[in-house]
Order: sequence, then structure tokens, then C-alpha cells
Amino acid sequence: MDFLVEVAAYFNDRANWRGEAGLANLIGEHLWVSAVAMAVALAVALPLGLVLGHLGRGGVVAINVSNIGRALPSFAVLVIALQVSSIGTTPALVALVALAIPPMVTNSYVGIREVDDELVESGRGMGMTGRQVFTGVELPVAIPLVMAGVRTAAVQVVGTATLAALVGYGGLGALVVLGLRTGDNVEVFAGALAVAVLALATEVVLGRVQRALTPAPLRRGQGRVEEVEAVAPRPIWAR
Repeated sequence: MDFLVEVAAYFNDRANWRGEAGLANLIGEHLWVSAVAMAVALAVALPLGLVLGHLGRGGVVAINVSNIGRALPSFAVLVIALQVSSIGTTPALVALVALAIPPMVTNSYVGIREVDDELVESGRGMGMTGRQVFTGVELPVAIPLVMAGVRTAAVQVVGTATLAALVGYGGLGALVVLGLRTGDNVEVFAGALAVAVLALATEVVLGRVQRALTPAPLRRGQGRVEEVEAVAPRPIWAR
């Protein structure tokens, strides 16, 4: 109980929120590097997965190549990136982008490929072009699984961004590293708790975005889609 009281006191101390090493600045750095990594990964992964899913070609190769990034430990990617760039933002972004791409490529590809063929044929029978079928039929139906991949990637990125401190970037990982060096367990716990809260908030916010983007008739089945993604992510990504 005394330890938890000390943690609460740490968060309530305004001095710990100020300055370059303060919580407010560290949280901002953590969110910034996570957001940039997700933006880059989204720009690469979603078009690739969605287009390949629509065309029905090259999916296996794309998924296997993208999963190379998932097979490599994030720390190893950090070290490799550090050898070809200076310390700071670049190696952190490389590692986080490599972590975020695989689930988004695979879920977006599988989401499009699992759209019922009868729906696609009905759209074509109504005279829809390939683009209209994609935007009006395939994409709306695939949104729950696509967003499940985005949510998975985002939560992983927020959690793994803690390692950015090891290459001199900053973020909440800097608080953990400093606490370990000085033997301050309260500081270590405070940094870890802040990361956990950010990851949870990311999951909740993106869950609401997913629900907003999903067409109303499909929202009843969202729980089933999320359960499949959460319980058996490897079989889905391995297809």
C-alpha cells in the first residue's frame, strides 16, 4: 500500500509534469512517434492489402514478406536501424513501422477475400465497375476485420514505443530507463503504468472508430469478428 501511495504522490506532484523530462512532454513524445509510425504503416499496408485482396493475386507473397517484420524482435530491428542511422527518431520509427505493417496487410487482405462471393457477383450483376464493387461492397463488409488489424497494430506500437528510449529518442520509456538506472521503482512503475493507460485508451478510441465506420447492418456481427481476431490471430495472419 505504501508503494501505491508513493506512485499516486508521484503523479500528483506538479513538478513531475513540467520540463523536458516531465510526464507531459514524455507522453507527447510517446504519442508523436507512435502516430507517425502508424501513419507511415497505414500508407503502406492498407493500400497493399486491400488492392491485393480485391485482385486476388499476390496475397500469399505479400503476407509472408510482411510477416518477416513480425518475426524479427523489435529490439533487433532497433539495433539494425541504429547501425545505418544516428541515434534518435529514425531507428525508433523503423522498428515501429516494421511492427505495425504485418497485421494491417494481412487483416486487410483477408477481410477483402472473405467477402461473400454472392455479394460481389450481385454488385457486378447490377452493372457496377470493379472500383464500385470494391468501394461499395467489399470495403464496407471488410471494415471490421481491417480495423481489427489497425487496432492490433496501434496497441502494439504504443506499447513497443517504450523501447525508443534505448536509442536515445525519449518518450515514456525514458522514464522507465531512468528509474532503472537510479533504482527508483516508483518512477519505473509510473512510466509503465502511463504506457499501459495509453495503450488501453488507444484500444478504446479505435474501437469506437471501428464501430462508427462499420455499416449498421454489420454491427451485430462485430463481436464475432473481434473474437476471431483476438483468439486466433496467428491462423488469420498466416493465410
